[in-house]
Amino acid sequence: MNTAVEFIRDVSIWAVPTVFAIIAHEVMHGVVARWLGDDTAERAGRLTLNPVSHIDPFGTIILPAFLLFLRLPVFGYARPVPVNFSRLRNGRTGMIEVAAAGPLTNFALAIASALALRFAMPMLAGPGNHSISLPLAYMLHASVIINVVLAVFNLFPLLPLDGGRVVAGLLPLPAARVFARLEPYGFLILLLLLYTNSIDVVINPVIRAIARMLL
Repeated sequence: MNTAVEFIRDVSIWAVPTVFAIIAHEVMHGVVARWLGDDTAERAGRLTLNPVSHIDPFGTIILPAFLLFLRLPVFGYARPVPVNFSRLRNGRTGMIEVAAAGPLTNFALAIASALALRFAMPMLAGPGNHSISLPLAYMLHASVIINVVLAVFNLFPLLPLDGGRVVAGLLPLPAARVFARLEPYGFLILLLLLYTNSIDVVINPVIRAIARMLL
């Protein structure tokens, strides 16, 4: 019974910041692509914060809820925003800018959440405000964590993650073409790294350091 109550409590705290972090990440890919000349996401109706347009049933709902239930770090994803990189004005530089937009958005949301937690919460902590301030504090804290996790994880240099797109844009063209051939196997490689905890050794210290600095 206690486990069920704790799970419901955790979902109520993490649901809104998790969904918003995932959707904002994807929307900003499309927004930057639009600025650079590709309106594919706009024509697909994806430049909106309406969750219905972005939710992937497994990645946005089932996976984060399952991780919460197991008391593991929360992670999730939305339906990728479509981008036609060949239409970007700045070519490979544009691809880097579009790819970096998602993680940078999450870093910005983490910083904003940390600042709100630090400066706004004391004003809400007066007598009679605890019913508002305590849940809000938990949600802001969750927002910092989930946004840092999303930003750092997505910057891992493996296609089709954003970090892989950035690396592909920075490599000399011949090397970038060789690197791009790994993309069809990217998720299999990622699952292998996750299963063996290899990726955790790399990103967890970074996540902890950034979260500790912000909080």
